[in-house]
Amino acid sequence: MMRRHFGWMALLGPACAGALAMTALLAPAHAGPLTLEAIYGADAVQLEPRLISKWLGRDAYTVIEPAAGGGVDIARYATATGARSILIAAAALTPPGADKPLAVSDYAWSPDGRRALLFVRSAEARRNNPVGDYWLFDLDSKALRRIGGAAPALSLLYAEFSPDGRSVAYVQANNLYVETLADGAVRQLTADGSALLLNGRADVAYEEEFRLGKAFAWSPDSRRIAYWQFDTTGIGTFYMIRNTGDVYSTVIPQQYPKPGTTLSAVRVGSVAVDGGATTWFAVPGDPRQTYIPRMDWAASADEVLIQHENRLQNRNAVLLGSVATGAVREIFVDSDAAWVNVNDDPQWLAGGRAFTWLSERDGWRHLYVVSRDGRQAELRTPGAFDVVSVQNIDLAGGHVYFIASPENVTQRCLYRATLSGKTRVERLTPAAEAGFHAYDVAPGARWAFHTVSRFDSPPVTDVVSLPAHRPARTLSANAPMRTFVAAADKGAAEFFRVDIGGGVALDAWMMKPPGFDPAKKYPMLIYVYSEPAGQTVQDSWGGDRYLWHLMLTQRGYLVASIDSRGANSPRGRDWRKSIYRQVGILASADQAAAVRAMIASRPYIDPARIGVWGRSGGGAMTLNAMFRYPDLYATGIAIASPTDQRLYNAIYQERYMGLPDDNAKGYADGSPINFAQNLKGRLLVIHGTADDNVHYQNLEQLVDRLMAHGKQFSMMAYPDRTHGISEKPGTRLHLQTLMTDYLNDNLPPGGR
Repeated sequence: MMRRHFGWMALLGPACAGALAMTALLAPAHAGPLTLEAIYGADAVQLEPRLISKWLGRDAYTVIEPAAGGGVDIARYATATGARSILIAAAALTPPGADKPLAVSDYAWSPDGRRALLFVRSAEARRNNPVGDYWLFDLDSKALRRIGGAAPALSLLYAEFSPDGRSVAYVQANNLYVETLADGAVRQLTADGSALLLNGRADVAYEEEFRLGKAFAWSPDSRRIAYWQFDTTGIGTFYMIRNTGDVYSTVIPQQYPKPGTTLSAVRVGSVAVDGGATTWFAVPGDPRQTYIPRMDWAASADEVLIQHENRLQNRNAVLLGSVATGAVREIFVDSDAAWVNVNDDPQWLAGGRAFTWLSERDGWRHLYVVSRDGRQAELRTPGAFDVVSVQNIDLAGGHVYFIASPENVTQRCLYRATLSGKTRVERLTPAAEAGFHAYDVAPGARWAFHTVSRFDSPPVTDVVSLPAHRPARTLSANAPMRTFVAAADKGAAEFFRVDIGGGVALDAWMMKPPGFDPAKKYPMLIYVYSEPAGQTVQDSWGGDRYLWHLMLTQRGYLVASIDSRGANSPRGRDWRKSIYRQVGILASADQAAAVRAMIASRPYIDPARIGVWGRSGGGAMTLNAMFRYPDLYATGIAIASPTDQRLYNAIYQERYMGLPDDNAKGYADGSPINFAQNLKGRLLVIHGTADDNVHYQNLEQLVDRLMAHGKQFSMMAYPDRTHGISEKPGTRLHLQTLMTDYLNDNLPPGGR
């Protein structure tokens, strides 16, 4: 998917409450104006480092913490009391012959909690290739050793403990391996892996759109591994060029399926950990025209549950596959006239007699309990609201814990519902606590990590008891950032809805300048995304993007954002899927209608100074705004933009637009490049040349088209930067300075 950049929002996840109507978010004023250096410079105030916290059983958790002498400690905390002890000291994490401790970026505990698997990410790791080293630390012997036997350094992917804790499986050179921990013996389970044949790891499109990176799963008895195999031969190769490394350029090939082209041939099978041939599951259909986005063990070591989607992704068939024979049977189907979403983690209930399933079959995304034969699907979360995400299935307690936003779609909060018997849904986030709440619920559901933020308030993370939601202690208060934000000059910020006619009202927010004078007219900058992968109108901390917007208000801009129909808001199935087969068309029309309605109802908006900016899908929406409504928008900044829908990946584009041959007009009309001839305003386009998600090709083809039509514009190419345009020192400050100066010169600030 074309992902926008949420800063801390990407780490937060779900929150709640309060009537939406016209909520004013006022903050203390004063202190001097913000500067780009203060937000993006080397000495800028930062959020506290993200806690890499793991639950250790039901009553304890562990945290990576900076050590006094350098490196990191891994500390254990008793959840109830907060009593702290060091489980792994930084001094123990220095390998023999090394001069400094490991730079641990993540870790996992063995099932018995006596061993840790420590991940050291390679500096060369890319977004879809998180390669690195894995180290095993034994709490009893204090021994530290690298996993992988004779494998080259920094070459392993997705290492994972077996359920019995005796082995670790991993991917190396696109083959699957198992290492026995007692003696370090390594067994290679597949041997046909190559640059084009991937075992145990996903291809680029699956990784991006289905969030499937690690493509294998241990059986519950630790005797077999089920895994995906991706045959990428026949997929078109996209070549990226790196020009910054040496005197000659480096070619980076990428097998990247684009709409209507050849897909990976994907199959799933299981192999014994002791070795032997793989038993492949007889999944029906052409593997080049279907998807297997999810597969896991079906509550035993005898069967796997496979989710099998057609190419249009509007039918998801649930299959049970026999490990002994490879035979499969279809037990349940979820379908939709538009598209269906995959289920990330169905959980088995009642000893394997039923499983959980999220579906929009009644018009809202709800949790169902489906019988193993698929004949019964019982709704467990009834109501006119969406289940945003499932946080925990507590089998012993008989509850599902989930995130929802029944009262206010811009916020999130925690609910729970019964899994059997009389249906009961109850809210656990206190009613008085507005904002965007995220939870990591512990096994047993007695405790949770709870993170809350608001639009103008940085996140705070604490430990709470459940179901009472009673705070036990604060893990991260982000005090420096909170002080920094509180001291900044602010005008009012408000959340509201914009009536665009036809019974349609859109969610929006607006930030006003300090000292705002409603008798004057101000320029308005719209921050846009409005693709089906995201929601911008959220009462949550926006990170440095919020601070940049705040700085712009201090300079005399109104800053606003609007969620068009089709945005990924918890407003029900019809809202989200109204965009089907018309991505870029309906949403840009909604945006323009909302801007006109705001101009008509708010006389302090200067209609001659309307700007728009966005990145990724928001960049495409910016281009559609500038090209489709050239008399409305005066200035635009489009970053990392898909300019032609045929150039993005097949899974995302076909899910929302259908196949190009069946919707040629939709693809053409939704692609901003085809309206470039209409440009009237001032446009800045920005792209990273090493973007492996939205390729730099998009910018080059747009530039070609604009030049052919004699249109003047500005552009910036960031060499060897990827989709986020954040690599290498100074990049973020340079980018934001470029954008700020462009607005200052082309969308003059200040009330008039």
